[in-house]
Amino acid sequence: MSRLNKSFLILGVGFLALSSFKLVKEWNSKFVHQGKNHELVYLADEKGNTIPDFSHVGYHHGNKEIPDVAIVKTLTAPEGDAGSTIQKAIDEVSAYPIQKDGFRGAILLKKGTYQIAGTLFIKASGVVLRGEGEQTKLIATGTKQRSLIIINGTGKPKALTDTQTFITDEYVPTGAFSFRVKNADQFKAGDKVMVYRPGTEQWIKDLQMDRIVERPGTKQWKPEEYNLSYEREITQVKGDLITLDNPVVMPLELKYGGAQLYKYSFAGRLAEIGIEQMSFESEFSTDTAEDHAWTAIEMDNIENAWVRNVSAKYFGYSCVYLKSWAKNITVIDSRCTDAKSIITGGRRYSFNNNGQQNLFMNLESEDGRHDYVTGAKTCGPNVFYNCKARKTHADIGPHHRWASGTLYDNIDTDGEINVQDRGNWGSGHGWSGVTQVLWNCKVSAAAIQNPWVSGKNYAIGVQGKKTEGRLKGRQEAEWEGQNKNDLQPSSLYLAQKNNRKNK
Repeated sequence: MSRLNKSFLILGVGFLALSSFKLVKEWNSKFVHQGKNHELVYLADEKGNTIPDFSHVGYHHGNKEIPDVAIVKTLTAPEGDAGSTIQKAIDEVSAYPIQKDGFRGAILLKKGTYQIAGTLFIKASGVVLRGEGEQTKLIATGTKQRSLIIINGTGKPKALTDTQTFITDEYVPTGAFSFRVKNADQFKAGDKVMVYRPGTEQWIKDLQMDRIVERPGTKQWKPEEYNLSYEREITQVKGDLITLDNPVVMPLELKYGGAQLYKYSFAGRLAEIGIEQMSFESEFSTDTAEDHAWTAIEMDNIENAWVRNVSAKYFGYSCVYLKSWAKNITVIDSRCTDAKSIITGGRRYSFNNNGQQNLFMNLESEDGRHDYVTGAKTCGPNVFYNCKARKTHADIGPHHRWASGTLYDNIDTDGEINVQDRGNWGSGHGWSGVTQVLWNCKVSAAAIQNPWVSGKNYAIGVQGKKTEGRLKGRQEAEWEGQNKNDLQPSSLYLAQKNNRKNK
């Protein structure tokens, strides 16, 4: 063969290789894909259910950037215990008037080591606690198991019962932003409302959660324990049609008691609080010691707040723990490592979310158990995006009973992500979640199942082994593109957020 022909052959093979590479490089999900002008197109099933829009989560639903709040007080690390000094500064700033921007001001902790024997409390809106990076170090001293920082408002949401009305649609599908109600006259755009979905005996029976295999301590599900309350805001009222700011994340079905809508108030709830730019450590005596600080930051009864650029080491439970009434919180650019405890239940939940409409983004964990996790009856939407876990001792995902509406987007773990019937684990966890979406995740293994009724779960572009899960005979979830590279869009959360901005 002539040198010229050889050259043409090499070029031809190279062209074919590049063409083939291009043909197989990128792929789109049938459930959500980008159409013309990158607008997202959703595939509805026979009942109208779609993967929901998860983009309306985090600080102010992602509509506002986290601000750099003006410093009003500066502290340097004192000798000995710094707890009283910091608490005094927090209380002082908490008494300042709230400015037009919604804040009282930021307290700056200069570089140094701050030893804290107790707990710091923030009980007022508009306060930011800021350090100067990793060199601002707060150390939880002593042998008391506790949270180092607690941010907690007062009270609980109060239903305005005279506004209560029934949703009249026979079936409101997952992903829907609107539905019809019996009496819409009392509602207007801007109203904060609760979508209340009651638990019923028939639902539990069809879900087979009244027949969990018994062992000591196992509890069968009871209807009154599965009443779910989803916080929403009305964006439009048109006749009897109500449109909300966030989608339905599990079907609302008349055959299972339907759902109700009502206004609510939350007088003691805090807002506009930030913890940022600092590191937290707990003293400990041994690797399995449990007589030391348990959680770095705990939040409840709060909305529109953030934690950013923090790290936590040597705690027994978590870096950030968001409880049931923590809403629209962004936790970003943070790490949780080197937990100190025995390795068993109730320990090492690195980033733990029980609240609603929260965003966990750009996080790392090491030596945890349930690193990115939700608890019992966690109502979504919620998002974990671009998070990494190494040296894991358990699985990521909905850990407890019936979380609804969580996106696990670009999670990279050397352990498992599971969404399954947990059976009699714990006190009888049973089905861990519905509308749990894994998008472009890397795992060692994953068991993703569909519950018997009330929705689906999704594993799209998952890199890793598919497993049967703990219990045999369960329905497989919607798997698509397993071990297939280059899913587009590479991040569902970012694509949904961009799609919303471009409308």
